Amino acid sequence: MRKEDILEEFIRTALAEDIGQGDFTTLAIVDKDKNGQAQIIAKQNGILAGIEIVKKTFFPLDHDIQFETQFKDGDKIDVNDTVIIITGKILSILKGERTALNLLAHLSGISTLTAKYVEEVRGTQAKITDTRKTTPLLRDLEKEAVRAGGGINHRMGLYDMVLIKDNHIQAAGGIREAVNKCKQYLGENKLNLKIEVETTNLNQVRDALACDVDQIMLDNMALNMIREAVNIISGRAVVEASGGISLKSIRSIAETGVDLISIGALTHSAPVFDFSLLLEGA
Repeated sequence: MRKEDILEEFIRTALAEDIGQGDFTTLAIVDKDKNGQAQIIAKQNGILAGIEIVKKTFFPLDHDIQFETQFKDGDKIDVNDTVIIITGKILSILKGERTALNLLAHLSGISTLTAKYVEEVRGTQAKITDTRKTTPLLRDLEKEAVRAGGGINHRMGLYDMVLIKDNHIQAAGGIREAVNKCKQYLGENKLNLKIEVETTNLNQVRDALACDVDQIMLDNMALNMIREAVNIISGRAVVEASGGISLKSIRSIAETGVDLISIGALTHSAPVFDFSLLLEGA
C-alpha cells in the first residue's frame, strides 16, 4: 500500500472515530448550508509542523473548504499568530476541528522540541536525529515534523538500513558473526544498505570497527566513555550517541565529537503545541 493511501485511510479512520454516527451538537445548532470562516491561532511560541495535514483532514468532509495561510512547516510562530484561515460550511469545519487540531498540535510539538535540541548543539558537528519510537501509522508525519524542527531522520523502518542491536548480537553469537551474516545476506540479495552496530562498551566498539561497518551507535555510555570511543573510531565510521539524552546533557555529549545524537523523546514524548480554532464572530 502506498504511503499516501495509508495516510488517507488513517485520516478517514480518525474522523470516523470522533464523528461516529454524527456530530449531533453541531447538527442541532448549525444550519447545514451556513458558511463561515474560522482561524487556527497559536497559543504559544514555537515551530510549526503539520500545516498540510490540516488541509488533508478537512478534505474528506468537504471538498469545497478553502484555506489561507502565510506559514509553512518549519516556520517560527508566536503567540496569537493566525496560522491558517478556513472558509466553508460551518458544519464541516466543526466536524473536523478536533481531529485537525490534535494532529497539528502533536506535530508542532515535535518540531518545537526538536528545535530546542538543535539549538543546544549549535556550533558543534553533531546533528539531532530521531528513532523508530513513533506513533503507529504516523511515522512519516512525525519524521517530517522532526525535519521541520531542524533535525534529520534516522532509518524510516526496518527496510532501509541494517541496525544490529543487542538481541541480534546475542542471536548471532557476537558482533563479528552478526556483521558477517548481514554482509553475506545483503550481497546475496543485491541490497545496498548501510550497516550500523549498537555498542555498550569499548570492546564492542573495537569489534564493530574491525568489521568495517558504516556507523557505530554508542548506547547509554557515560560521557568519558563516549569521548574515548570517538577517539578509537577516529573518523572511520559515523558515530551516533543514543540513550537517556536530555536537554541538560546534550551539549556535553555533542562536544565529545559525535556525529549524530538520536533522541526517542522527539517523537514519543514531545508536549503538544497549544492551538485553538475560533469561528469568526465567536
